[in-house]
Amino acid sequence: MRRALEDAQASAAAAQDIALPLRAYARPAVSLGRGLRVVVFLVLWGLGSALSLLLGLGAAGLPGAGISLPLGVVVSFFVALYLSHIVRIAAQWERGVVLRLGKFHGLKGPGVLLVFPVMDTVRFVDTRLLTLDIPHQQVITRDNVPVRVDGVIFFTVKDPERAVITVQDYRFAVSQYAQASLRDVIGSMTLDELLSERDQIQSKIAAVVESRASTWGTHIDSIRLLDIDMPEDLKRMMSRQASAEREKRATITKAEGDRDAALNLAAAAATMASSPGAMQLRTLQTLDGLGSSPSNTVVLAVPVEVLELAKVLSRPKTGP
Repeated sequence: MRRALEDAQASAAAAQDIALPLRAYARPAVSLGRGLRVVVFLVLWGLGSALSLLLGLGAAGLPGAGISLPLGVVVSFFVALYLSHIVRIAAQWERGVVLRLGKFHGLKGPGVLLVFPVMDTVRFVDTRLLTLDIPHQQVITRDNVPVRVDGVIFFTVKDPERAVITVQDYRFAVSQYAQASLRDVIGSMTLDELLSERDQIQSKIAAVVESRASTWGTHIDSIRLLDIDMPEDLKRMMSRQASAEREKRATITKAEGDRDAALNLAAAAATMASSPGAMQLRTLQTLDGLGSSPSNTVVLAVPVEVLELAKVLSRPKTGP
């Protein structure tokens, strides 16, 4: 029962994580030009009102102006309101897809463009590098290990016409297809491959998504895996394995060092045995090393000649 409750809470959290980006995907790009439309509206409204006043004065004097001015103000208001909405401004990174009476009319922008209300509908498309988040995906690898993987998509819109006409929401479509491809690619690999071949996995997912996204007028720049989360017990096992592997390498390195030291000592002993004065020089060198510090003072009371005499006496006799 407790396990089922935890699974339900995890599913609800994952659904909430997915719902937040989806609402962000649905927001259309906001075009510039509101300030320009306000200026055009005020100028046209003022010109229309002034023209109606002049016409009334010229036709019937003040009584005619009293009749024509209110009428001109109302008429010029609606005319100015309509004409001000014709002027739009697309930013340098925006392209406007214009539909006239429901049919594709053209691609406009950047800069000032004319869109006639009622007849035309325009949708602005951002052609900059876009970023979409891939929420945590629960995936089971080929060796039956559950992992949670999330990532990020970097893509651009290469053909705004196809991005608007061929797919309802290209952001949402790219995100969903990337999530499905991520689960398919990682599900066909083992855990060791997932941890050691991240670059190849990212390239493979990007190639799979690009094959479909190119038909929507978009181009996948790259897909990066941000985090790979594994069960805690598996992490502890991997930590113990890594610790044992490091201890094994340390033991082997120490054994190799002891072997090399033994070989060097044997070679040094053979060299000193073959040289008559090598032992005496080594003894004096050791004394010099010990006596370099005031705290270490060594006094050798036995002369070197005594050592030479002992060495001669220790040799076996070869003659009668």
